[in-house]
Amino acid sequence: MIKAMQWGARAVAVALLGWGLALPPSVGEAHAAPTIRAAERAKNAKPAQANKRPQAKKRVSAQQRRSVKVSAKQRRALKAKAGAVKAPVVAAERTRVASVAWAPQPRVPTMLDGARASAPAESTAFDALDDGGALDPARLRSNAVLVLDGDTNTVLIGKNDDAVLPIASLTKLMTGLVIADAGLPMDEVLTITEDDVDRLKGSGSRLAVGTRLTRAEALHLALMSSENRAAHALGRTYPGGLPAFVEAMNRKAMELGMRATRFVEPTGLSSDNRSTPRDLARLAAAAAQRPMLRELSVSPEYELATGRRVVHYRNSNKLVRESDWDILLQKTGYIREAGRCVVMQVRLAGRNLILVLMNAANSSARWADAEHLLRWLERSLPQARAGV
Repeated sequence: MIKAMQWGARAVAVALLGWGLALPPSVGEAHAAPTIRAAERAKNAKPAQANKRPQAKKRVSAQQRRSVKVSAKQRRALKAKAGAVKAPVVAAERTRVASVAWAPQPRVPTMLDGARASAPAESTAFDALDDGGALDPARLRSNAVLVLDGDTNTVLIGKNDDAVLPIASLTKLMTGLVIADAGLPMDEVLTITEDDVDRLKGSGSRLAVGTRLTRAEALHLALMSSENRAAHALGRTYPGGLPAFVEAMNRKAMELGMRATRFVEPTGLSSDNRSTPRDLARLAAAAAQRPMLRELSVSPEYELATGRRVVHYRNSNKLVRESDWDILLQKTGYIREAGRCVVMQVRLAGRNLILVLMNAANSSARWADAEHLLRWLERSLPQARAGV
């Protein structure tokens, strides 16, 4: 009986166990599945986050590398931009030089030694003598040169002497000639006004607006120190005003046979004031016949009393201030378009020589050319005169 009950209980247990194993998964796993899935997601999420961190670091590193590359490009771009700003300046200067100095020049006979004027070598050497000891105008660093015997009107040295170039403050020599020939009262007091201020180049002046000076003083400063406001005041106060003065300048140029010359204002600040070495030699010869222009242009220095202060001016020509050459008349000039220029009449070897140097690259080149020409002429002229 007892055994039968035990076997019956075992049968019931087996039956219950079989029934439990046969239950559908939805019933048996209804509560366990969410937990298992959550655990699996959590398990899988850790490696994913671990993988994301190095990727984020890689992206930041790549961005940093790209930013470094961009900075390098920017630096290269800035360097290229800086080079592009300088390039036009060099190109413009070469164009200016090429248009005058590097062009092949015909042989120019001289009464001294037949110095050559062929195409110059690209050299900045000071020595303008060739291998035979003769002066070679092509080696002079001024791009247009003329040396004329004022007594015989004989060309001694020529280099691009027909080139039409801006003349800068050499203009003031014509300004002085027109004033000298106008017969105006030289003791008349002029006043510097706003109209005399340079609006074209923005150059400064030691003559403040309101300064009062005589016409003679204005002419003195214009010729000796190339004072722009003084020269402009001379033209502005001319009878008929500035237009009448410019007309008188051009009329005087035609009278002197300066066919390639044109003036638009009395200071030389405008690059439209143009002439040639040959025309400027004519101007210098005419101006040298006026004692007042000779005296004022070669005055070493001058002091102008303006109210309570005294302004000291000195000659713009280095050779007048620092050399023993017998300079009878002179005028210097400079604007960027014209380069460094000078016109002089010098008494040498018993002759009145006219020197015109135009379009030198800098002041030292201008004075080196002038000194070299004068020393060579001093050594050569007596021999040439004996031969003639």
